Amino acid sequence: MRIAFVGCGYVADYYYGTLKLHPELELVGVMDQDIDRAIHFSNYCSVPYYKSLDELLDDERVDIVINLTNPSSHYSVSRACLEAGKHVYSEKPLAMEFSQARDLVNLAKQKGLYISTAPCSLLNEAAQTVWKALRENKVGQVRLVYAEMDDGLVHRGSYRQWKSKSGTPWPYKDEFEVGCTIEHAGYIVTWLTAFFGPAETITAFSSCLIPDKETDVPVEVKSPDFSVACIKFKSGVVARLTCSIIAPSDHSIKFIGDEAILYLENCWQDRSPVYIRRDIKIRSKVFLSPWKEKCPLVGRTNPKVPKQGAQNRNFCRGIAELALAIKEQRDSRLSDAYCLHVCEIVLAIHNALETGSPYQLTTTFDPVEPMAYALVK
Repeated sequence: MRIAFVGCGYVADYYYGTLKLHPELELVGVMDQDIDRAIHFSNYCSVPYYKSLDELLDDERVDIVINLTNPSSHYSVSRACLEAGKHVYSEKPLAMEFSQARDLVNLAKQKGLYISTAPCSLLNEAAQTVWKALRENKVGQVRLVYAEMDDGLVHRGSYRQWKSKSGTPWPYKDEFEVGCTIEHAGYIVTWLTAFFGPAETITAFSSCLIPDKETDVPVEVKSPDFSVACIKFKSGVVARLTCSIIAPSDHSIKFIGDEAILYLENCWQDRSPVYIRRDIKIRSKVFLSPWKEKCPLVGRTNPKVPKQGAQNRNFCRGIAELALAIKEQRDSRLSDAYCLHVCEIVLAIHNALETGSPYQLTTTFDPVEPMAYALVK
């Protein structure tokens, strides 16, 4: 299926870098509002560039538009693509306002089109291994989940030197203004909603603890650099999710069951090992065993993702899943309703700036199907 990129910034490299893992996807062109950046990335990818979004949308070869623009532009760009009759796969979030996200989903339905969003890590080997262990009741009934998305003191790091493979600098101003919750919470929320179903309520707190990020260019929006949320799912499971760019780097998840704990250390790695630690009883007291069992990783025959800097993720899995769903005329595993629900959760946490007010979810979605490779005995 033929695709085109809108937005040729830092993240575009990660999509292009894993595109070769999906020969069913053909990149026919790229576009950016900065024409010099579009030309540079066009030369890097050896594909044509469009001089405007209208020119791209007029290209009848394009089946799916990949929206890699700044989050503040996600809504306007995705809406223009849908209006032009194109399917859309967008970087996270679907939109910066929930009403806009809902509008995009409604418009896609009216037009008979597909819209889906990142992150797509639910489709990777680590997530599918965790999910398989949960379906097989390896740790008993799960009642509580602890999840961390902490990245350390990013503003004290060498981020000014971070560049993509094509030479594009990391957009630190945009990243700090969008905030770590919107940027990172989805990696956890997509897993939890797929595993445990729709969320029911959220009690969250967020705050900007370090307003001055010591940047060369002033950060105009003081977005939360720390958030914590308790998410209650309709299934009864409760999850505590923490996001920050302050606490030491930690991307671990623990699924706490009646009989054991299922955990992985880095949900950002497509093939992160998955472990089980069981309880042991010593002199009538229960302790967590120091020994761990390794769960066999499903999908070991899948192509390995080439490492791109610190990234070890296949960014194009979601696009490939969307393309296959369109071809097979079925719902994508990352369906519009599912993506809207995830967006509502993430925005509710982000918007809880120093209020901690409970939030009642208004959206839901049909159960998500595991990947076929995770169902093989």
